[in-house]
Amino acid sequence: MRLNVGIDGPVSAGKSSVADAVAARLGILHLDTGAMYRALGLTAVRRGIDVQDEEAIVRLCRELKVSVSHEADGQHTFVEGEDVTGLIRTPEVSMAASTVSRYADVRRNMVKIQQQLAAETDMVLDGRDICTTVLPNATAKIFLTASQEERARRRYLEMQAKGMNDTFEQVLEELKKRDDQDMNRPVEPLRQAPDAVLVDTTNLTFDEAVDAILKIVEANRHG
Repeated sequence: MRLNVGIDGPVSAGKSSVADAVAARLGILHLDTGAMYRALGLTAVRRGIDVQDEEAIVRLCRELKVSVSHEADGQHTFVEGEDVTGLIRTPEVSMAASTVSRYADVRRNMVKIQQQLAAETDMVLDGRDICTTVLPNATAKIFLTASQEERARRRYLEMQAKGMNDTFEQVLEELKKRDDQDMNRPVEPLRQAPDAVLVDTTNLTFDEAVDAILKIVEANRHG
């Protein structure tokens, strides 16, 4: 049986970096599913396609070739062969990704790809609906979160390090909008699966969060 670990949670909860570390400790791959939606959102923005136009976005999703590869420095995301890994973390792309991920046909297409990848190899997957939709029978399920203020603080420091000039208040407001959109979308909204273990990292260090998840995985593997 495959070792599949699902990690869900809101924006800026640290899912991607924590999942990277957990996967490394387990010696398996990490699939950042959110990057796939970000790649679609980035392409829509680049091509001037209105992300509120569901029909146009679904059409784009069906024709677009989004792929991932695992390199020494982590997952790289490609659109039509172009490495867009460094382009998909801006606030504009984040909001575009949140919007396009609301559409049922987009999610069906992405989920199918994610399930195929998880069936082929042991891996950690993180996103918004891994435990509820993509991998309902995952070995271990985690809902990773932190307070909105703490998540905004982390995001603000990350953006400052990249030379962005957004204020903390702007980052917090954007995060609240993203949470609202993700939790209230009609298709597969962000929610904690009934059998997922809550890991609140508000007062945890990065290493403590990783260790907490590894304990959950081990308990489920041998439980």
